[in-house]
Amino acid sequence: MATAFAFCLAILAAVPAALVRLGALNLPVELATLCFGVAVVGAAFAMSWAAEAAEHDIPRALALTAVALLAVFPEYAVDIVFAFKAGSDPTFAPYATANMTGSNRLLLGFGWPTVAVLAWLTSGRRRLRLDREAALPLIFLGAATLYSFSLPLRASISLLDSLVLVALFGAYAVLAARQETVEPDLIGPAAAIGALPALGRRLAIIGLFGFAGLTIGLSAEPFAEGLVQTGTKLGIDEFLLVQWLAPLASEAPEFLVAALLALRGKATAALGLLLSAKVNQWTLLVGSLPLAYSVGAGHVAALPFDQRQTAEVLLTAAQSLFGVAVLANLAFGLPEALLLAGLFGAQLILSGVLRAGLHATDAATAELFAFSAIYILLGLLFLVRARRALVALVRHDLRPAAPQAESTQSASGRRHAA
Repeated sequence: MATAFAFCLAILAAVPAALVRLGALNLPVELATLCFGVAVVGAAFAMSWAAEAAEHDIPRALALTAVALLAVFPEYAVDIVFAFKAGSDPTFAPYATANMTGSNRLLLGFGWPTVAVLAWLTSGRRRLRLDREAALPLIFLGAATLYSFSLPLRASISLLDSLVLVALFGAYAVLAARQETVEPDLIGPAAAIGALPALGRRLAIIGLFGFAGLTIGLSAEPFAEGLVQTGTKLGIDEFLLVQWLAPLASEAPEFLVAALLALRGKATAALGLLLSAKVNQWTLLVGSLPLAYSVGAGHVAALPFDQRQTAEVLLTAAQSLFGVAVLANLAFGLPEALLLAGLFGAQLILSGVLRAGLHATDAATAELFAFSAIYILLGLLFLVRARRALVALVRHDLRPAAPQAESTQSASGRRHAA
């Protein structure tokens, strides 16, 4: 019953957006944007369920590339729209950076700590121990993070950056495909789909992918444009609106799956899921922006940053460095989780007050650089503390690991291993 209700909600979420898109329903821009955002959320859930259930039928190596790309499509759709439009209209360039930095920082600052807190509340565990499978995404996240510090130095993202970041993703996918696999551990609607006979399961998966793809295709562009128009109309900083509202809509299923895993006593698997998702975003999402921008411009071009975007990208890279440092010893404690969440929340609130409340643009930009310095300093301190574990990680943990009792690669986690 609950599963049927979830499917109905996901499908009904797209109805108002379809009516607005087809001209059958005329709404103010704020309400229309809300309808398109709700449609993206519903499509993201449908895509997530289908991607998880598809691991029953698709070989692991293929799942790591094709299925995982489909599963994260909702996260990329809005950002690609902004980057594409920026190619012909430079006013959209800041919003592509806003969505990318917001989604990455939200994942670390909110997603990772949520798993640790839920693990503590449900089982009393104050420290999560990751197994060796988590070493692979952590190493590639570290490599992508170190490279990402070159982006603010050049104040742009170019096709060369796309090549490097996509190559990192490709190498990660190849190595991940060699690791041991376990039977998918599905939950909720994905489990209901996975339990169907082969033909019914495949038809359901194809149907959900088709529905989600069509819904996102119809909703991504008006949702992206509507966020900007809504911010202008309501006097809200459009950059902040795009930076946080759009990622919340597209990443809701990812956070929910991780939360459910943590509540079921599988916090290690939940953290593995979000760690792999971070690798995905910090390689493919960032690498896709210059491609979309060049297509929109009609020629090869680098997506430029202004001073605010440069500071935002630097802050995102610095937070990522701190995240890698925190997990360098393959453990995640409650104090570290609260520190990560506290820094994220403090920066978010202070930025909102300075920009939206006081309109102190220069102070707000300086605040971004200040928090970047804090993250970098803390990251270096944590890396020094974990230096022995870090050496062992790099030397030994790229080899396939034997299966363990609780694998970090749940069905949901493995679909994000790409």
